[in-house]
Formats: sequence, C-alpha cells, structure tokens
Amino acid sequence: MARYSAEYLTGLQAKANLLRIHSIRTTTKAGSGHPTTCLSAADLVAALFFHALRYDVSNPRYPLNDRVIFSKGHAAPLLYAAWAEAGAFPVEHLDTLRQFESDLEGHPTPRFAWYGAATGSLGQGLSIGAGMALSLKRDGLPPRVYVLLGDGETAEGAVWEAAAFASYYNLNNLIAIVDINRQGQSQPTMLQHDLATYQRRLEAFGWQAATIDGHDLEQILSALDAAQDAKRPFAILARTLKGKGAPAVEDQEGWHGKPLPPDLAEQAIAALQPTPEQLELANRLRVMPPHEGNPPTYPAELPPVQLPTYELGAQVATREAYGDALVALGNADSRIYALDGDVKNSTFSEKFLKAHPERFVECFIAEQNMVGAAVGVAETGKIPFASSFACFLTRAFDFIRMAAIGRANVKFCGSHAGVSIGEDGPSQMGLEDLAMFRAIPGSVVLYPADAVSTVKLVEQAARYQGIAYVRTTRPKTPVIYANEEAFPIGGCKILRQSPRDVATVVAAGITLHEALKAHDLLQREGIAIRVIDLYSVKPLDADTLIRSGQETNGVIITVEDHYPEGGLGEAVAAAVSGFGIRVHRLAVRELPRSGKPEELLAAYGIDAQAIAEAVRAIAQGAA
Repeated sequence: MARYSAEYLTGLQAKANLLRIHSIRTTTKAGSGHPTTCLSAADLVAALFFHALRYDVSNPRYPLNDRVIFSKGHAAPLLYAAWAEAGAFPVEHLDTLRQFESDLEGHPTPRFAWYGAATGSLGQGLSIGAGMALSLKRDGLPPRVYVLLGDGETAEGAVWEAAAFASYYNLNNLIAIVDINRQGQSQPTMLQHDLATYQRRLEAFGWQAATIDGHDLEQILSALDAAQDAKRPFAILARTLKGKGAPAVEDQEGWHGKPLPPDLAEQAIAALQPTPEQLELANRLRVMPPHEGNPPTYPAELPPVQLPTYELGAQVATREAYGDALVALGNADSRIYALDGDVKNSTFSEKFLKAHPERFVECFIAEQNMVGAAVGVAETGKIPFASSFACFLTRAFDFIRMAAIGRANVKFCGSHAGVSIGEDGPSQMGLEDLAMFRAIPGSVVLYPADAVSTVKLVEQAARYQGIAYVRTTRPKTPVIYANEEAFPIGGCKILRQSPRDVATVVAAGITLHEALKAHDLLQREGIAIRVIDLYSVKPLDADTLIRSGQETNGVIITVEDHYPEGGLGEAVAAAVSGFGIRVHRLAVRELPRSGKPEELLAAYGIDAQAIAEAVRAIAQGAA
C-alpha cells in the first residue's frame, strides 16, 4: 500500500507546478530575476509548505509558527509564490515583484511580513536558522526551522561554521534542505551532483543526512517526515535540475539570473498548467495549523535596570564594565542573550555566563556564524549582544550589513580597540571598526570612556531598536563620571571649558583621558582648551560641536585610537562642515607595531603630548 495517496501526490505536483508558473510569469513580467533556481526547488518547497510546515498564515509573527528561511535568497519569487498559494495574500500581488512600492523585493527582507530576516548574500541562512533553532529549543518550544540552501553557497565557509554550531548544540529542530541543481552562476558547482560527498561532509559535522531525488515527491515527503523525528540536525540533500519544467532551459548553463523571454515563458507555462482536476486537488491543500502550546510573552520594552555603580577615580576597564552591564540587563529582562566568539574572558561576557548560563551562547572562533546566529536569536524576540575583539568583528561585516537590511535588533561589543591594547600587535588592534559600524544604515555607535558611561550606554544600546555597537578598550581607566550621570544616545559631554578656550578637543574612549591630561598640561602653561567626550559617535551632537567650535576660534581637534578613514574625526568634520570650523584630526596614520600602550599612543600621535603640541601650534598660529 502506497504511503501517500495518488490524489495527494497529484495535488502536490500541481501545487509545485503552480509555484513554477508564478515564478516564470512574474520574473518575465519584471524583466529580471532568477526563475531557473526557483524551478529546481519548486517540488521541495511545495512539499515543505503543504506537508510539513505548521504555521498560522494569518499571524506571521506567532511565536509557535515554524520558521522558513531561504538562504538562497535569489529564489525569492518561489518564496512569495508559496506564501500566495498558502493564502497569505492574493495571487495577483505577485505581479508587483521587484517594483519599487512592493514588499516583494528581488531578495527577501522583513518588509515582507512572512519573513524574519534578510537573505540573498549567500551562505548566511543556515547561521540565522541555527540561531532561531537554538533560541526555540532553549525555551522548550516546538517549532522547527527549515532552511533552503543552494548547492553553490555551500562553498562559503560560514555554512560549515553553522553546521558545526548546530551539531555542537544538537539542534534537532533545524532542517536544512539543499537544492543540489549543480549549476552555479558562471559554471557548474564544484561537486555538481555528487550527493554522496555532500552526505559524507554533513555526517562528518554530526548531522543526519538523507539523499533524495528532489523531483520525486514521495522521496521528498519521506525525508520531511524523517526529519520530524531526528535526533540531530537533519539535512535533506536533493538532486534537482535547474530550470526543471521549462525544457528549453532545463539543466542548461548560462541561464542564472535571467528571466525567460516571453515566448519561452509561454511555452513553459502552457506545459506546466494543471488540468482542472489537478487544480482542484491542489486547491484542497492547506498549511497545517501551528504547534500547540503556550507562546512566550515578553514586555513591550526593557524594564528598569539596576546598574552597577563605581567610585570616582577607581581604575576599571570599560570591557569589564560591559560584562557588569550585561549581568544587570540579564537580571532585569529574560530576553537578554549574550553570544561570544571564545574571547569571553577578554570581553568579560563571561560574567553573563556565570549569572545566566541558560542565555549565554558560546560560538567559538566563528564570528560570521556568531552574527548570523544572533540575528536568528533576535527573530525569536530576544535581545542578543554579540561580543568579540573589535578587529575580529570586521570579518563578519557582510553578516552585519545584512542584519541591518533585515532590521535585526542585534547589539555588538568590540573590545581591545586601537593601539592601546599594546604588545599583542596590529593583528589584534581594532582600528577600522568605527568606520565599519558607522557605515551600517540605522546603526548607533557608542564609545564609552569609563565604567559609568559604559554601563549606561550598554543599557541604551539594549533599549535601542536596531543595530547598536559599543566599543570598549583593554586598559583600565579612571572613573570620571558620577553614577547619576545620564548618557542619552546622540549626546556628548563637555568636561572642560572656559571663556579663554583656544580650541575644542573632541575625543572618546581611551583618548578622552589623554585629552584631559593635555588640558591639565596646557593649563599650567596658561593655555585653555575645551574638552568634549563624544561618547555617541553616531548619531552625534552636531549642535554642541558647532557651537563649541565657533566659540573656540573656529578650531576643533579630534583625537582617536582608530585609522583616520571613517572614524571619529571624519564624523565630526562632516557634522561641522559649512560652519567655518577647521578640524584637525589626530589618528593612527600608519601601520602600528607591538609595544606598551603608552609607547604606542605616543608613537602614533594620539597621546596627551601630541594633543598639547597640536594646540600649541594652533595657539601660536592664531597669535
């Protein structure tokens, strides 16, 4: 006796062909898109949506819904077609594909209500799915996470970072469906249809893996059923043909990212069109209702937080205060998660691990996956903080920019910033991170100088909806602020000023302390300067900077432990441009080397003496 009825299989096949028709028709109408990659995966997606998926289509943010991520985001027309056939919106809306006003973008983003991330930069979906699966599993919730990958993107190392992560955390609620159609963008993939090698690789990473014919619905359904009872992460490795169902382009090179011309589109649609009887069977298919259970409830906003306090003058590294702040946030709100890349005893996120181990995620030395997993954790309603050395976050920049495109509510902390880390040398010095995070749309960039400002700004980052970056430093620095001081995003602090100020010195983090030393040094020489702590680098307080610059002879000196490109100096110069203010920028202008922190600050012209020399030169020129 057949496991699945003939009528059921016929209806599913008709549904798959409808998905193909929608994908062909809409990309041809749009004049762009990737129909052939949609055609290869149509049978897989039809079976997923109308056999395995459990989802309240009318409530896409219901916590007990299964999740679907298209890591191969260029198959977006297929994703939209599946949701239209599921009843999410009228099929006619598919005709708006890739139009400016439409939520059906060329690659999916959360502007489309039934999608929780942004994908399309290949190799990221499995990390996002793994973060979702981990969060759901730790909460004891039943939803499963399905990630559709293309075979070409498995060349990305991040896919294997995610595979190792999922195995380590035994994410048996994570199902990867790999569409192995053997065609890349410019040539066949490395392994082409060698499914056995894919299987060996995934099994070596600790996954269960099933190889199937991706156009045989019985095999697809059997694999999806097996995945429901998996003891480990489960991969369905499906042999498919790119362009399946359109004979003129099926399994042919040179058709990636090209819509079918109208004549070929008409031929393919005519051949794929279900009969009325088949269409009736397809229309009977429904997405199953979501899992039963009690969905979690979260507060509308972060509750009041009891932050740690510090004594004025105490020597505390801002990276250590970051760990203190995480613990305080975690005490106040169960949504706070901490992820780290095997440097938790340097970033001090280990403090959160000790206080809240159930919400700490060790991601090991795999920063790309750490960011992707944080995006997935955020999609489940959590507020994740991902920590590493500032320099190591740069290797995950593509994941960070995609997180911003996906409107992900993720916070980052980069420690060991700048030459002030000392003897470890330039490979460990974050000197590009401010530029990187300033370039992220909608981001907030915060750079505290002492323990009090650190804990206040970490709380502000948690309250901010979107990408926030907190830069911390390795050396201990004195506490200069009272515990009652407020640090709103977009603000700054004028720490020294007088009517006689000859220049305004703008600094943040480690260089603020050098600016204060320079102030005291110059004061003994009868030279007055204004000192501003620009703790909020983005957004910044342009009004205060302009006013201070105009009041101090039209001169601002910026000093930063960062390369000049894209850092604090460029941010200030852009803010005061057009107001008659000259900006002199002190920054690390050459490749640094190992040395003691104070040696390096002096060598690269960003210590108190360098600031004082710059002020003297300006004062003499004015005289």
